[in-house]
Amino acid sequence: MRSITGRRIAVVLFNLGGPDDQASVKPFLFNLFNDPAIIGLPAILRRPLARRISSRREKTAQANYALMGGGSPLLPETRKQAAALEAILAPRLPDDEVRAFIAMRYWSPLTEQTAAEVAAFGPDEIVLLPLYPQFSTTTTQSSLKRWSAVYAGPGESRTVCCWPEAYGWIDAQAEAIAEQLDKAGSRPVRVLFSAHGIPEGLIRRKGDPYQEQVESTVAAVVAKLADMGRLVDHAICYQSRVGPLKWLGPSTPEALEQAAADGVGAVVVPIAFVSEHVETLVELDIEYGELAHTLGVAPYLRVPAVGTAPAFITALAEATLNALSRTGVAPYGPGCRGDWKACPCQAENRAA
Repeated sequence: MRSITGRRIAVVLFNLGGPDDQASVKPFLFNLFNDPAIIGLPAILRRPLARRISSRREKTAQANYALMGGGSPLLPETRKQAAALEAILAPRLPDDEVRAFIAMRYWSPLTEQTAAEVAAFGPDEIVLLPLYPQFSTTTTQSSLKRWSAVYAGPGESRTVCCWPEAYGWIDAQAEAIAEQLDKAGSRPVRVLFSAHGIPEGLIRRKGDPYQEQVESTVAAVVAKLADMGRLVDHAICYQSRVGPLKWLGPSTPEALEQAAADGVGAVVVPIAFVSEHVETLVELDIEYGELAHTLGVAPYLRVPAVGTAPAFITALAEATLNALSRTGVAPYGPGCRGDWKACPCQAENRAA
């Protein structure tokens, strides 16, 4: 029974989602490419295009997911993060009932399903907490927009729009990098901070702050490593480039080619991901690992995603507590530095 003085608090964790098995690969891809944040065409054109793309890519994607046992590990990993977050929040909010919910954008549990579950919970307070460290129109904005369209339950909501420099997130990354640097020993290596790419046009046309926030995350991690007595050779690169558009660069393969030319190994860091999934376990570990071997980049070491690292889960808890003390939309820690049209905080301020 609910305490008279206690609150029901729902923390909604947003992520992209991934197919559970081979049969769900094609519908997952359709949901992805049918998102207007990914393909900005009217629905009458976007839907048939999404069907064609998902059909064309189904077999290749199935082969990639087969390398991970048939499906994505993203949901199981996110469930572990949700459970860890609940465990750390419980003693900090002893009079309240706190539940963490998972809302995936492109596969189960889809946002609609989670919205119904949150409404049935009957929250007094809701914290919307995307598991994307850096804000982008293609990830955070898409997830939050979908939530706004489908949630009709009770509760006062506040949003954490981004957390590119959250202390625990930065600490967890620096500690994991240090472990890989120890494995490299005295061999020269370059730390390659690999983020998921987006088309350059999104930054120019939509005022997307993603690139700036990736750069601020990297600067904070490098500064933390320096505080730990580790001055690192490093570079930012972008992975998963597809299609004819010009994407942010250099690409991660290009960064590996440069490392080979400079005669250094690579410690690759998934700087925009908090969980293992196809982009880390297949693209970074297998595809780029094979490329590094061909190029003679040695050692080739990959920093694990932060997962349930205590410092990272603590950061999520602090972001939640910080959000409960305010209203509206705000970052946890420093957010945008530039004046970005897509920044939800700046849009809220302009509207006010």
